[in-house]
This record gives sequence, C-alpha cells and structure tokens, in this order.
Amino acid sequence: MSDTSFDLVVIGSGPGGYIAAIRAAQLGMRVACVEKDSSLGGTCLNIGCIPSKALLDSSERYYQATHDLGAHGIQVGALSLDLGRMQTRKQTVVKALTKGVAGLFRKHKITSITGLGRLAPGLRVEVSGDDPQTLTAGKILIATGSAPIELRGAPFDGTRIISSTEALSLAEIPKRLLVIGGGAIGLELGSVWSRLGAEVVVVELLDRLVPGMDRQMAGLLQKSLEKQGLTFRLNTTLQKATVDADGVTAQLAAASGTSEERADVLLVAVGRRPYTDGLGLEAVGLKLDERGRIPVDEHFATAVPGIYAIGDVIPGVMLAHKAEDEGVAAVERMAGLAGHVNYDAIPNVVYTAPELASVGLSEEDAAQRKIRVKIGSFPYIANGRARGMGETDGAVKVIADAATDRVLGVHILGPHASDVIAEAVMAMEFSASAEDIGRTVHAHPTLAEALKEAALAVDGRPLNI
Repeated sequence: MSDTSFDLVVIGSGPGGYIAAIRAAQLGMRVACVEKDSSLGGTCLNIGCIPSKALLDSSERYYQATHDLGAHGIQVGALSLDLGRMQTRKQTVVKALTKGVAGLFRKHKITSITGLGRLAPGLRVEVSGDDPQTLTAGKILIATGSAPIELRGAPFDGTRIISSTEALSLAEIPKRLLVIGGGAIGLELGSVWSRLGAEVVVVELLDRLVPGMDRQMAGLLQKSLEKQGLTFRLNTTLQKATVDADGVTAQLAAASGTSEERADVLLVAVGRRPYTDGLGLEAVGLKLDERGRIPVDEHFATAVPGIYAIGDVIPGVMLAHKAEDEGVAAVERMAGLAGHVNYDAIPNVVYTAPELASVGLSEEDAAQRKIRVKIGSFPYIANGRARGMGETDGAVKVIADAATDRVLGVHILGPHASDVIAEAVMAMEFSASAEDIGRTVHAHPTLAEALKEAALAVDGRPLNI
C-alpha cells in the first residue's frame, strides 16, 4: 500500500470515529482517521460531554460549599469564585483526554490526518487543509457527528445568542441566562450557571422537561431544580430574539399570550442536527432522509458499496456511547465478525444534580405499545447511603413485563444515577427479571440498594419502606 492507501478511512475523530479506528486496527486493518480540527476527540471531548461534565462537577462543588456543608458540621469562611481558574481546569481535563486519544492512535499505528474530509468517487477521500491530499480506501466510515440546531428567529452571534459551545466558555457569569430548550443540554448548562450565581429561566416548547424520559421522573427532576432556583416556562415558544448593547430581549408565545424576557445571554439548546456539511455526499450519490440523516442497513452500510456511517449522522439517539458501540459493531461487520448493538439497552443520562438516568421503556412507552407491565419504585429518602450523603431527592423505578417479569425499563433520579444505571443496563442485556435483581446481593449501605428495593417492589415486597 502507498502512504495514502488504507483498508479503512474514518472521517471524524469523535467517540464513534476514534473507537472505530482503534477496533479496526486491532482487527489488523491499516487505518487513517481524518479530523477537521487539530484536536482529536470531536465534539464530545472538546466542546461537549467532557468539558460540560468538568464544569458540572466544579459548579456542584461550589454550590455545595455555599449551601450544604453546614449541615455536615463543616464551617467555611467567605468563599470566592475564580471562574478563570475553573475554565482552565476544564481545558486541562480536555487536553489530557485528547492527548490520550493521540497516544492510542500512535499505539495502534493509526494515521491521523488534519483537514476537512470530502468523499470522492472510487472510495476516495479528498482532504483539504494545510496538507491537501487524496486518500484511497478499501472502506470508508462516516462518523462526523452533529452540530447545534440554530433557530431562525435567534441566529447565533457567539456572544449574546449562543450555542452549547459558547456556553461552556463564558468569561463571566451572566446575571440572567435564558435557556431555550428543556432537554439534557439545556438543563445541564443551565444548572452550571445557576449554581455559579446566574438567574436561569428555561423555556420549553412541550408541557414537560426532557422529552423521551419517563414523565413521572422528569416531573420530579423539575421540582428538584426549582428548589435550586431554576425557573421553567413550559408550553412556550421563542418567536424572536433581539440583541442590543446591554443584552437580549426574547419574545415568547404561550397559550396565555405573548411576553418578553430580558437576559444577558440567550442559550439556544433545542437539539442537534447531523453534521454532513462539506462531506460531498452528492459526489458519490448518497442521499439524506427527511431529517438530514444518512440511511444505513443493519451492517451500517450506506447505499454506496464500501461506505458506512455511524453515530449522530444516522437514525437513532444522539449519544456518544451509542456511537462508540456502533463504531465497534460496524468495523467488526466489515471484518466478518458478528458485531451488534442492542438498541433496547442504551442508557441515557441527564447530568444535573440529582442526575436522571434511564434505560429501556418508560411507563408511557409501554402504554403506547400496549404492553402490560408491573412497576416498582423506591424513594432515595428511604436509602441509608443517600441519607448519609444528604442527597435524598429522587427515586428508582423498575418497569417489568407483567407476564414474564422481564425488566423492560429502569429510571433513576438521584445521586450518581449515571453509575447506578449500569447495573440495570447489564441486567437488561442479559434479559434479567425484576426478581433476578431483587435476589442479587447488594453491598450495604450503597445507593444501588435502591435499585434492588425497586425491583422487589415490582412484586410488592420492598423491605425498607
């Protein structure tokens, strides 16, 4: 092979792309990964999952120091906030992880190429940038991820009207932050700046937060966030935003009429769109579906032989871990192995405090599918570890098939829900019943005991409530 000929060329180095590249190299393929930016890791590592979680952790520590430590008998003096240092720490975390990806590429002899990758006929990728070149490939994997959706009445200006990208790097705390969108991104970033002192108002089109999550648990999350100071305007839409020298004015519409909200910064967090800009799909005859996604088959193959796609650019939930598993499955299929993704067992997490995590069907999903279910729940206020932590908001909810007792869904609102949900995912991966979870020995005292109790509650026999 020449220096520009590879078994597999991956376009995009986000979680889906870089994990796919590593797995392909493990399988003996000669791999190149093309990334438009100089930092590997894509949106998730650089301007998404990782920096947002770093800020969420820092802001939660600050909030606890100003609100909760007295109850633990810890007296602190006057606190001050060094936002610049907090932002520097965030970037240190990001850089360490992006360097880690670069190290993994070197370990697996993956060629990393910086530039915009564009598809060309004949399984070629044309790379533009400081070092223009054309790569030829046995196969091509598209893993270009997604980008924030922009609203027509509130175009991004990067200063007053911002996306999640700019919301991660504000140089000062806004006095008033207006968030458009009550999904995971809006709630997480709204929580960060609320904890640091901003007055935060969240506007949501629907009558509830985090659409797609269990409605009951979403309602509990809303109550918890309201106690922390966030304000919610549900069933409300943004019509237009006007920027001036001092801030932004948003014109809102609801059933009760129109109103105006004034803010220093307006964050638009209404979702993300598949990122295929400049990819050259038309040059190879690839067409998008009605939502701008690339159709693929069960092997992640597109309509063009030799070209595959994974992650946010194909149908399905836009989650980093979903993209990772698809990347592994796709290259294993290319190698003749039985790569597989169980889409019924993909966890979803909102990293607020408390966290909201779920896997499988919600109560509403089961009703829509006309599945008879049994439901068990257990509140964290009755969990010894949660009591000791002083974090008792929330509950665990287990949904099981009424006929077979097989677990169909688990929903957790509470501390470290993102970690506790892993047990539920494993249980569902192996088709466990609620009784299986209920009869599994859990260490005491732990938060995971709440999951055991909720599973026992499915059969009406919780032990600690």
